[in-house]
Amino acid sequence: MLKNTPSMNDSTDVVHTGSEQQTIKHSTTLTLRNVSNHSLTSPTSVSLEDESAYIKNGSSKLDTFRNWSITTYKCTKQIMLEKLGKSTRTVDLELEAQIDQLKETQKKYLSILRLSRAFTSHFYNCMQTQSLLSETFADLAQKSPELQEEFLRNAETQRILTKNGELLLNALNFFISSINTLCNKTIEDTLLTIRQYELARVEYDAYRVDMEQQRTGGSEPQQKYSSDEVQKKYEKCKDQYEKLRSDIVVKLQFLEENRIKVMHKQLLLFHNAIAAYFAGNANGLEKTLQQFNISLKSPNSVTSSWLEQ
Repeated sequence: MLKNTPSMNDSTDVVHTGSEQQTIKHSTTLTLRNVSNHSLTSPTSVSLEDESAYIKNGSSKLDTFRNWSITTYKCTKQIMLEKLGKSTRTVDLELEAQIDQLKETQKKYLSILRLSRAFTSHFYNCMQTQSLLSETFADLAQKSPELQEEFLRNAETQRILTKNGELLLNALNFFISSINTLCNKTIEDTLLTIRQYELARVEYDAYRVDMEQQRTGGSEPQQKYSSDEVQKKYEKCKDQYEKLRSDIVVKLQFLEENRIKVMHKQLLLFHNAIAAYFAGNANGLEKTLQQFNISLKSPNSVTSSWLEQ
């Protein structure tokens, strides 16, 4: 009876069930795995170079925002003081007069553009009505033998007016396109530079006044900039202001020459085309379009003119 009893040393390693013996071996060996280096990497292993670059980038953004805030504050303050008459502003009388004249010229040319578009729209509707009249007269000529000659004569007249109107419409569209380019592209490009120049002028005056106040000891208490720093900002704004001023002088000169050339051509076209059409001079109208290299569109292409763009 004691013969089948397992010894104390084996009981921990062997389990006996019934008459059959099932041996379960427990491993006492610990398996060591190779752990890759990246799985053991701690957050402190970030390179110092990356951390330094991150800090430098953040510092640069803060400096940019700080400089922008200071400049915006100074410019806003300068504009308010100028409106209240408590600060001086740099004025170029000759250049300011040219800028005012350019703005007034653009305003008048935009008025011409608006009226020309309205005239073209009304004229296009008139052409459509003439075309319908021609078709109606021609149809009635077939149905009214007693008035056939009169209906045919009126139908032919309206047809000729419609045909000549198509030529005039081409000339009007060309005139409108050229004036639109002059006003909204050529002149507007110069006015964009002028707006940049005006902003540079305000910034220049703001730092100029700041530097003058610092020299006289009248600067604001919260401003603790060194004289060298203020001087550098003043010189930078002055260079930018003078550069934009030179650019405007050159642009205004070229713009004036281009404006005269374009308007001379377009006004001549407008006059000759209108005069030829209302005088019933179809040959003169065609020669006018050929003189200004305006392509003659077919009657079916009238609907794709400026009016539907």
